Amino acid sequence: MKKIGSILWGLVFIAIGLIFGLNAMGVTNINIFFRGWWTLFIIVPSIIEFIKGEGRIWSFIWLVVGIVLLLCAQGFLSFNLIGKLIFPFILVMIGISILFRDSIHKKVNGKIKELNSNKDNLQEYCATFGSQNADFAGQEFKGANLDAVFGSVELRLEKANITKDTIINANAIFGGIEITVPTKVNIKVKSTPIFGGTSNKAKNQYNESLPTIYINSNAIFGGVEIK
Repeated sequence: MKKIGSILWGLVFIAIGLIFGLNAMGVTNINIFFRGWWTLFIIVPSIIEFIKGEGRIWSFIWLVVGIVLLLCAQGFLSFNLIGKLIFPFILVMIGISILFRDSIHKKVNGKIKELNSNKDNLQEYCATFGSQNADFAGQEFKGANLDAVFGSVELRLEKANITKDTIINANAIFGGIEITVPTKVNIKVKSTPIFGGTSNKAKNQYNESLPTIYINSNAIFGGVEIK
């Protein structure tokens, strides 16, 4: 999926370059800076993320937001009306996200629930207006709860001993969480982004013989980065 994302972004920049080039040579007269052109910074990334299959619910929500703003800029809708509807729209979208995330992540949900049933194995790291750093180099890792509230938590697992499936519950609220994972594990992510995001930059390839780290992420005006 990451390769697809790179290809799509490459095609976007090639298309923009060709349009500028053809306009400069007088072959075409395409006006890129039309009314509401800035909404493309919302619409294009949303389409690419939706195609990649990462956070499709929120990608779709931001796509709708971008299209509505474009229609406003074009005069088809009123900014005044949208301003009145923005708060109820946000509440409805959050509700839809909560309702549909469980059906989309049904199998992952079951495993997360199973792993969370044994809370004694989960270590707690909480940063409130501060920072927490945990490095499991040479140690066995059995799971953790990470909470960053106006703070940051860094969890380093690249040299940890992981022999069986495990869970990381990551909650970033106006804060940031960074998780560095080893290469010889599978990574499965369930994320709920509410004006925040979860970024999975790990290059792990799925292998049934390897243990899996399940990352249950909630990002509210914050971010969770997996690398």
